[in-house]
Amino acid sequence: MISELLQEDPLVIALVERFGAAIEAGSLEHDQTILYISAASLVEVCTVLRDEHGFNRASSVTALDWYPQEPRFEVVYLLHNVKDAVRLRLKVRVSGENPAVDSVTGVWPGANWYEREVFDLFGVSFNGHPDLRRIMMPEDWEGHPLRKDFPIHGHKYDYGETNQ
Repeated sequence: MISELLQEDPLVIALVERFGAAIEAGSLEHDQTILYISAASLVEVCTVLRDEHGFNRASSVTALDWYPQEPRFEVVYLLHNVKDAVRLRLKVRVSGENPAVDSVTGVWPGANWYEREVFDLFGVSFNGHPDLRRIMMPEDWEGHPLRKDFPIHGHKYDYGETNQ
């Protein structure tokens, strides 16, 4: 459901007219438009935002873990139309079982490292990503440390030395 505050917004109107139910919800928080997008339409919506509405920069991609709720994750895209100084936040809900969403690196190449960080720390995969591998944790690290069910003290990791 789109909040009343956004029902007059030209960008929101254009996206709802074009994508219909793929725009699942929307709200205005802290003077920033937030739209929930269906995972299946994410890349198409992002391409239109870039090509037709001037959103030429993905300034960040991050995630939220709502464990134990389902869908468990929200992948959050912070977009920026530099010319018009407009910001937009997109959110995509992703299941906790085999969490995955399509990569937007084909739309904004700068999303590459952000998506890798979300993959590494939350375990959300990005289909079609050109180099999806850990970026912060060692390759052989078990688990994803920003998940809410990750052990508080972390998994034991052998650093090659003994702590006594």
